[in-house]
Amino acid sequence: FGDQLGLTKFQHEKIRLVAGGVQESLRMAQEAGVRIGAGSDLLGPAMSQKAREFVLKAEVIGPMAAIVSATKTNAELFGLADVIGTVEEGKQADLIVVDGDPLSDIAVLADAERIRAVVKAGEVVKDLDAQASGGDSR
Repeated sequence: FGDQLGLTKFQHEKIRLVAGGVQESLRMAQEAGVRIGAGSDLLGPAMSQKAREFVLKAEVIGPMAAIVSATKTNAELFGLADVIGTVEEGKQADLIVVDGDPLSDIAVLADAERIRAVVKAGEVVKDLDAQASGGDSR
């Protein structure tokens, strides 16, 4: 997919070489009990691939741990666990609703076609199912 994102041959080769090492490092970190968060340094058109982190991470640590790494663990690592990171009363609710079960197929999180609704700070900002039925989609 590097050509589609405008990556140079060098960048594409670097990604290919590093990919295997990243998964091995992730496996070692998990075995050592290291708290694993989520994030990347993707920029520009490559940002469209950000959600693939869930898929790649889930291959090593499992789908639930991959989701927790991007939500609860990141909130804890940034000292924001009392405000974000889990779905609880009183916390800011930023979440997506997908057509599918990410625990059995985590790739649904990387597929924009499967996102049915977006909630930001507790407010529905996009509801594709309501839009399809003629309701308020925001």
